[in-house]
Amino acid sequence: MLADTAGHPLVIGHRGASGYRPEHTRAAYELAFALGAEAVEPDLVATRDGVLVLRHENEISGTTDVASRPEFAGRRTTREIDGAQLTGWFTEDFTWAELASLRATERLGALRQASTSFDGRFPLLRFRDLLQLVEETAAAQDRLLRIVAEFKHASHFARIGLPLDELFAAELEAAGWGRGDARLILESFEPTILDRLADRGVRGARVFLIEESGAPWDLVLRDGAAAVSYDDAVTEAGLMRLAGRFDGVSVSKSRLVGAARRRGPLHGADLVDAAHSAGLGVYTWTLRPENRFLTPAFRRGSARAHWGDWLGEFRAVIETGVDGIFVDQPDLGIEARGERD
Repeated sequence: MLADTAGHPLVIGHRGASGYRPEHTRAAYELAFALGAEAVEPDLVATRDGVLVLRHENEISGTTDVASRPEFAGRRTTREIDGAQLTGWFTEDFTWAELASLRATERLGALRQASTSFDGRFPLLRFRDLLQLVEETAAAQDRLLRIVAEFKHASHFARIGLPLDELFAAELEAAGWGRGDARLILESFEPTILDRLADRGVRGARVFLIEESGAPWDLVLRDGAAAVSYDDAVTEAGLMRLAGRFDGVSVSKSRLVGAARRRGPLHGADLVDAAHSAGLGVYTWTLRPENRFLTPAFRRGSARAHWGDWLGEFRAVIETGVDGIFVDQPDLGIEARGERD
């Protein structure tokens, strides 16, 4: 079962309050809960010495000051990640002690210039740091707070000897969370790691992330061109196949609002209704107020960084009946959800 919020969608702070502070920092997570988020979403990647750290990707030049650190200039390299060639600095080439010396920077600085004023102020966080923060904040606020943990590039990390499922289970044990509980929701674009987490006895709802196009990389590695696509997963038959294996799906916002772009996959409230009929909860990502991210019908003016009719779009998403929304500004999600009262 996914979280019950009395008929309203769960408001999940996407990498914390990432619309106001550099993502995945203590300040972003603390602000998310202060603004009313009921859960936060960390992205998990691994260090060379097997520590889970919170970063959008394992390539960190866009979210840290690593490129300006002369002592790490020699770590810049080109690597294939999920079939794409990337050049930069990768978490798996650093120990945690080395990453702890870096400082976070705003990933979307061109759009969120106010957030760039915090560049260089906050260190990186480990997953275990977030577990402690959630426990302390839940006690202080006297309410249940959840973590929606996303496992990034699981096949890549497994191939280089850093299996995220094994590291995750170990971190839970070390932090006193046992093998997890109702506070944990587990998600990935690769379904295999969700199965491996279940095999390890890690408790928590398991949610299959569904991209806008393409196919899961773990299935591509196994099946090549015959890999089941993300589109196949959001047909009535595809959702029924996921039922029982997973607790929910998390779909891109474009699959819920705006015009359906392809024949075959379900869209909008039809997708949500079919998933619910199959016994699956539905989350969606990511709700943001800037014109750059809004569906064209909800944009206002031509400036990409300006806020458009975010309330209109957020309400349109919520009206599909989703069970959870990922938001960069949790207060906006709370306000939009309140419109249903």
